[in-house]
Amino acid sequence: MKNFKTEIKWAIIFTIAGLLWMVLEKALGWHDVHIDKHPIYTNFFALIAIAIFVFALIEKRNKDLSGKMTWVQGFVSGIIISVIVAMLSPLSQYITHEYISPDYFQNAINNAVENEIMTQESAESFFNFNSYRIQAAFGALGAGIVTAAIVSLFVRKK
Repeated sequence: MKNFKTEIKWAIIFTIAGLLWMVLEKALGWHDVHIDKHPIYTNFFALIAIAIFVFALIEKRNKDLSGKMTWVQGFVSGIIISVIVAMLSPLSQYITHEYISPDYFQNAINNAVENEIMTQESAESFFNFNSYRIQAAFGALGAGIVTAAIVSLFVRKK
């Protein structure tokens, strides 16, 4: 467990940053009044996610690996962070949809149906806790692995 202390720390930081981002989205109306803009603006979190991975891998390199890190070491560390974030994602989704934005799913369903993006049935099957819980977990793994691969190229050091 000591070997993964840095990864656990940064996975928790990532999860907290994600929750804070949800508070920001809610405050800016992206979960209700401006929900039509949500699919675009939510992607700006990627910049924060990348920054977190950069800081995490730099810390891993400097604190745990004596200032030296191969691409593989960085990539593996990033995968570990991604797996932990994926494991925390159901809790994060619960907090988001129970406390931060409890009306999000209904608002998203209404928006999708009113704008003829989806049928009522399709929208209800897509915008619900179980669907988002699965999307969040697999999204964290997929995006995390890709991000880890790229960031590791830039923070490796011989």
